[in-house]
Amino acid sequence: MPGGRLTHEDRRYIAAGLTEGLTYTEIARRLHRPISTITREVTRNGGADGYQAARAHQAAEDRARRRRRAPAPAPPAVTGGVPGRDPRAVHALEERFTAAMIATGLPRMTARVLTCLCTTDSGSLTATELVQRLQVSPASVSKAVGDLERHELIRRERDPRRRRDRYVIDPDVWYRAWLVSARQNATMAGLARDGAEILDSGTPAGARLRDMGRFFEYVSRNLVEAAEQWRRDFMSSPATDR
Repeated sequence: MPGGRLTHEDRRYIAAGLTEGLTYTEIARRLHRPISTITREVTRNGGADGYQAARAHQAAEDRARRRRRAPAPAPPAVTGGVPGRDPRAVHALEERFTAAMIATGLPRMTARVLTCLCTTDSGSLTATELVQRLQVSPASVSKAVGDLERHELIRRERDPRRRRDRYVIDPDVWYRAWLVSARQNATMAGLARDGAEILDSGTPAGARLRDMGRFFEYVSRNLVEAAEQWRRDFMSSPATDR
């Protein structure tokens, strides 16, 4: 049925369509399936030249049996079971936080690592601790922390006692991230101004880029002013008010 699991008949149709030379889009349309479903199905089962319906269906059945036998994974222990905190409420918060970060454009694993650091009292974890808490591979954590470092959302520091790196989220992380966004907008403003000059601001394309440059310049300036105002107010207030 459309939207459900692929049947053996569906897979025979996919194999026949590939032999006929149909595109993934055409096969998906005829089966009333998302293109991503067809693409994933063919890619994981030998590609367009090696796809076989019977073998693909058997592989899907094997995966389903393994999933049924595997115990349900426990929620990631991001908070470390702090007394007085409802684990279910904390887990729900982590899921909401992760979803919000994904909505800003962060990849899912990068968002999960950021959530882990934000909701951990220490605000500092090693790669090994992140792997254990999130139950993912070291490679996944390595890629995620690399993304966060490039966005200046975390920093790396050496733990002399354990001779390994720790990843730290600082109190002013959002201030620094805000400035990164301001710099990106300033870059776009400069690019648009150059484009307007090259294309001539008297032409439709040039005028469009001129207006784009004005917008990004305005936004960048206001981002910096807002961040600096926050920093002045925050740094001048007593610690108990923060």
